Amino acid sequence: MSIQQEIHFESGLLTVAARGEFSLEEVQRAFLEMLGAAAQYKAKTVLFDGRKLKGEPELVERFYYGEFAATETMRLFNEHRICPRFAYVIHQPLRDPERFGETVAVNRGMIVKTFETPQEAFEWLNLTPAKKPAAADA
Repeated sequence: MSIQQEIHFESGLLTVAARGEFSLEEVQRAFLEMLGAAAQYKAKTVLFDGRKLKGEPELVERFYYGEFAATETMRLFNEHRICPRFAYVIHQPLRDPERFGETVAVNRGMIVKTFETPQEAFEWLNLTPAKKPAAADA
C-alpha cells in the first residue's frame, strides 16, 4: 500500500497529513513530495501528521530514513536556501521511543523532532493558536 499525503500551506506553515503503510521506499518517496512542496512555498516550518500511518520500522530502516531525510533537506538548502524545521506527530511503534531516526537526522544537520501529540509539536514550532491548521487538530 502506498502512502497518500494531503499537503497544505498557510501563513508560512506547511502541513502534511499522511496515511498508509510504512515501507522505506514509500516514506522516502513521500518525503521528496513533502520537500518539493516546501521548496515551492518556501516553507520554513513543516508539521507532518503521521498518526494514520501504520508500520513498525526496523532499526536499519530508521537509520536509512533519517540519513535520507537529512541529505535531501541539505540539498534543499543548497539549491533554494531553505532550511525548514520539521515536527513529526507519529505514534509508536512508528515513533521510536529511543528517537534513533531523529538522532540520525539531527546529527546530519536536520532540524527535526518527533512528538506524540499535535499540541507538543505546536509548542516546539512556536505556533500560536491562531496559526494552528484545522486539519492538524483532528
